Amino acid sequence: MKNAQQFSHEMILSVNLEDGIFIDATAGNGHDTLFMAQHIGKGSKILAFDIQEQAILQTRQLLQNNDLEEKVTCILDSHAQISNYLNEKDFVRLAIFNLGYLPGSDKKIITTPSSTLEAIQILLDRLEKKGKIIIVSYYGHDGGVEEKDLVEKFIVALPQKEWSVLKYQFINQINCPPICYVIEKKALCQIVLMKNLRKGLSD
Repeated sequence: MKNAQQFSHEMILSVNLEDGIFIDATAGNGHDTLFMAQHIGKGSKILAFDIQEQAILQTRQLLQNNDLEEKVTCILDSHAQISNYLNEKDFVRLAIFNLGYLPGSDKKIITTPSSTLEAIQILLDRLEKKGKIIIVSYYGHDGGVEEKDLVEKFIVALPQKEWSVLKYQFINQINCPPICYVIEKKALCQIVLMKNLRKGLSD
């Protein structure tokens, strides 16, 4: 069976990899950024965010080592500021989060529910139809369970007619095995948005 990270990479490969915007909302050591850079098409681009300079430097180095740095823009900023780096008409094909702390660094610097939920909401508004948001929650640290519970409470309430939400989890493992959540925007959601837009223009 695939672990949470392997399953998340399988979900990345399930979307159209050509001519899209991809976001790594928590660059960390750069492994997800590298995986996407290895698979996206020429017309696609990746934005990789992290609040720690160490993470951005490690991600850049990993990309350079694999001659893939031209596919990625590394951004030293919170994922809550994603909208500042997108044009008004940009839509996102896929975004991925790894919630927790940067492996090998200060465990007190962690993702927080407030910025994570803000970023998820921004991405929900910017997601293409059939686009995906992948959230891998590592919650074995102080504050991890609180963030996991708040994120799950938020996404489980998304309307079924507009969103598909999946939870991938091992239930007989000890030591808080990571959980992978996947949110997919249904085609119907895009239709509803277009109808609302037309209605607004006619008012």
